[in-house]
Amino acid sequence: MTYPFLRRVAFSLATGAALSLAAISPSLAAAKIQRLVSPGGIEAWFVQDATVPLIAMEYSFAGGSAQDPKDKSGVANLVGDLLDEGSGDLDSKTFHERLDRRAIELSFSASRDTFRGSLRMLRDNKDEAFDLLRSALTSPHFDPADVERIRSQVISGLRRETTNPTSLASRKFLEVAFGDHPYGRQTNGNLDSVPSITIADLKDYVGRVIARDGLKIAVVGDVDPATLGKLLDHTFGSLPAKANLTPVPDVDAAKPPQRAFVTLDVPQTVITFGGPGVKRSDPNFMAAYVVNHILGGGGLSSRLYREVREKRGLAYSVYEALLWMEHSAIFIGNTGTRADRAGDTIDAIDKEVRRIAEEGPTQKELDEAKSYLKGSQMLALDTSSKLAQALLQYQQDKLPIDYIERRNAIVDAVTLDDAKAAAKRLWGQGLLTVVVGRAPQAAAQPAPPATKSN
Repeated sequence: MTYPFLRRVAFSLATGAALSLAAISPSLAAAKIQRLVSPGGIEAWFVQDATVPLIAMEYSFAGGSAQDPKDKSGVANLVGDLLDEGSGDLDSKTFHERLDRRAIELSFSASRDTFRGSLRMLRDNKDEAFDLLRSALTSPHFDPADVERIRSQVISGLRRETTNPTSLASRKFLEVAFGDHPYGRQTNGNLDSVPSITIADLKDYVGRVIARDGLKIAVVGDVDPATLGKLLDHTFGSLPAKANLTPVPDVDAAKPPQRAFVTLDVPQTVITFGGPGVKRSDPNFMAAYVVNHILGGGGLSSRLYREVREKRGLAYSVYEALLWMEHSAIFIGNTGTRADRAGDTIDAIDKEVRRIAEEGPTQKELDEAKSYLKGSQMLALDTSSKLAQALLQYQQDKLPIDYIERRNAIVDAVTLDDAKAAAKRLWGQGLLTVVVGRAPQAAAQPAPPATKSN
């Protein structure tokens, strides 16, 4: 699972009409998931589905932005922006014209632990789509003019972030949580690092990261196994066998409670809060996932929403989610409010967090959360693209290929005692809190105790 502000998507507008066909597909979650191994030994999780003439592929390479040099954060992100800007014998303009003409969606992005890509096409265009992807991965141009054009776009975005309270809060939160660890750096870099990135840095990243041994693939769509095997070999077979990754150490997020303030003259104060989480490999992960849904992940039904929005009217929305990575895990939440109500908002969040840590959820809350999480699974996997994304995530999380079939039983097995223990573990120490807005010290800190008059 990845968190919204950590993700980048870029799709061609020309494919909208074609991909809307996927919405009429029945639920794919019950479809047979195959472990396909190509003649060249490339493995993929595959669901053959001829409901619509569409193929969706999601894939990733181990590495991600954690492989950026310490003083050059943003390399992986810039590579993701540039791989489709010309390759092989095609310049940037011609490459994009080929994508648009065939309604092919091709995109790349970097998370902290993976460099990933997405490829979607109509069945009849599969040969050209996979060939364009092969070209992008194996012979990207990194033409100086294209690099500077994309770099200027990234820098422009970074400048906008300097006045965006949500962006500033997320950056500061990661710095507080992870310090000098690679996870403490923003994936898209900063205004000091991005201008210093060279074409040699981009080529070095591709050479170290884009390799077969860290490759995970998920494919869903209208293609037979034999044809898919040949396409995978053609696309990925010529990549280096092994990556040359810099080791990334495990890290625990900073211990709460801590509070940081960033002054920004904006009408709304943004509050980001969180703390150490539960890794996906932890045997108690599902209990943490269920109880997190009760506290802040359940949208309008969550405790935080009821306490902060419905009862007190302090904010329009408030949410909280688990974020797990290869070398650490956190929980993280966000809300926005008026500067003069920031202190009340933080107090309300703190109070609810302490309450669930001390008391845990009720049996009714647990039953309702489990029912929702089981029922929503099928709805979340009702298109080929959604299913491919989920199958890739399951591989990254090192889950078994039949996890979809087993998941509801795992959710059902969470007991009230499990949920209470998970709540205490997650929230018993309090929160790391970052406040961005006007006069944060005055607005966000608790009022001093009243003094008695004689």
